[in-house]
Amino acid sequence: MSARVQSLDWAGLEDELNGFGAARIAHLLSERECAALCEMYGPTNGRASITPTSALFRSRIVMARHGFGRGEYQYFAYPLPSLVAELREGFYAPLRDIAHRWHQAMGIDTRYPPTHRAYLAQCHDAGQRRPTPLLLRYEAGDYNCLHQDLYGEHVFPLQVAILLSQPGEDFTGGEFVLTEQRPRMQSRAEVVPLTRGDAVVFAVHHRPVNGTRGVYRVTMRHGVSRVRSGHRHTLGVILHDAT
Repeated sequence: MSARVQSLDWAGLEDELNGFGAARIAHLLSERECAALCEMYGPTNGRASITPTSALFRSRIVMARHGFGRGEYQYFAYPLPSLVAELREGFYAPLRDIAHRWHQAMGIDTRYPPTHRAYLAQCHDAGQRRPTPLLLRYEAGDYNCLHQDLYGEHVFPLQVAILLSQPGEDFTGGEFVLTEQRPRMQSRAEVVPLTRGDAVVFAVHHRPVNGTRGVYRVTMRHGVSRVRSGHRHTLGVILHDAT
């Protein structure tokens, strides 16, 4: 998995991220890998319980209870499944380089250590010890409100989501949506079309934009539009841990 991530066209992906705040990676995971991750989720047992469905997970969240939308997700527990851990480790190095260029452009002093293990040590020292990779499950009528995945003082500025279900076969609707709130301007929306196994890399909180008076920051949020039929599963790969 690390070699697969390293072999991506990172110059092209960075161009997309700089232009739109998100970049699509086609066919990152195989159909079999997607199916294996979906199977990890387990039965939903309705929406009355918030107990994790297996020892793989530390908690289960029903979105409607918190005003997050409709649907549910489960945070993995440590130790992470090997595929999830390898994705997290593999994406860290190239995204770290992009994050440094973004922070330099926005005048942010934060820099990140050379390895993801060292970065997690920083998170854990600050009390952010709970793993954040998660599996999300939606059915007809479910959606995810626009939000930012901020879990404490340490926030890595880029993250990855991978669609595990096939649009048009497993579900309809459920598009991945980003919004960009620009200073003194109306917000801009971006829809990223994904098929099973595709990933999207996107800005968590802020990104730099070149304007007529230099670089300025825009605020990013992401969500999922209403699922109209079927079931939709997604893997979220967040690089910082939570308090």
